[in-house]
Amino acid sequence: MKFALGTKQKMAQIFTDTGEAVPVTVIKLGPLVVTQVKTAERDGYRAVQVGFGVKKEKNISKPVRGHLKNLGNFRFLKEFRLLSDAVTYAVGDTVPLPFKEGDMVAVSSTSKGKGFQGTVRRHHFKGGPRTHGQKHSEREPGAIGGGARAGGRVAKGMRMSGRMGGDRITVKNLTVAAVDSENGEICVKGAVPGVRGALVELVGA
Repeated sequence: MKFALGTKQKMAQIFTDTGEAVPVTVIKLGPLVVTQVKTAERDGYRAVQVGFGVKKEKNISKPVRGHLKNLGNFRFLKEFRLLSDAVTYAVGDTVPLPFKEGDMVAVSSTSKGKGFQGTVRRHHFKGGPRTHGQKHSEREPGAIGGGARAGGRVAKGMRMSGRMGGDRITVKNLTVAAVDSENGEICVKGAVPGVRGALVELVGA
């Protein structure tokens, strides 16, 4: 299975041979160092844990420092399942850049935080009427329960106002439009969730 970690840089556009402009997201892929290998015999499943980014040593707990065994002071530790026995890894290995132009990838990241939002923006509610005597109900949520509904209480999962954004979002079936092996950057067609500098996970589709 192909996988990589990187940071979102910016959005840009590239041009095809026919002159068509293609919107892309530039992602800078960093070197991944294998910090742990899990096997089916010992752990019940096959996976590889990799370290990415740099973090000050004083901000890393002693148990994590002992786990890393002087491999590096990584900011992120992520685990990826291995679906076949074709590829083997050893602790300390550096994972090479796995993707090439034309590959399909699934991209995961944390979406931008948007703060406390109402139901119209958060859940796309219609709101109240705009005429016929309405006064202050244009963006109100309406009734949330009562009567016989759910026993006279507010049911769990009721769509209401609240904090919006900051969720893990996965966008599937994005195409790798260009690869810059020299600078360790790839261009993924379309938009990717997250702010600039956000951690991005890429998994081969």
